[in-house]
Amino acid sequence: MLNRVILIGRLTRDPELRYTTTGKPVVRFSLAVDRQRAPQAERSTDFIDIVAWEKLAETVHSYLTKGRLAAVQGRLQVRSYEAKDGQRRRAWEVVADQVSFLDRPQTEETSHDPFLAPDPAPEDGQDEDVPF
Repeated sequence: MLNRVILIGRLTRDPELRYTTTGKPVVRFSLAVDRQRAPQAERSTDFIDIVAWEKLAETVHSYLTKGRLAAVQGRLQVRSYEAKDGQRRRAWEVVADQVSFLDRPQTEETSHDPFLAPDPAPEDGQDEDVPF
């Protein structure tokens, strides 16, 4: 039997880190994954709940934020629980065993390509005729 899921999408919110009663870290977040049907059809988006445990949970919480592009690999899990209204519910989620960061965080420094930035003006007393 095989239960393997691979997703690429953007986080819909900042990852939420919590700890179990035994101190085990767990993080939850949601990934927006685009789905395209036919070449001319309109795209639709699936919102997939992701959960990660232990060191991976702490890493995801430290480095990923809402809007970041990530690849998630793991297994699909269905769990049942009783809602506040007493009804039995089912939740589908991906239990991640690997999360790859596919972009860099957007900051003032990283939002511009350094190779396209203008050269800084020469400092006073600095020779402008550099031989290289």
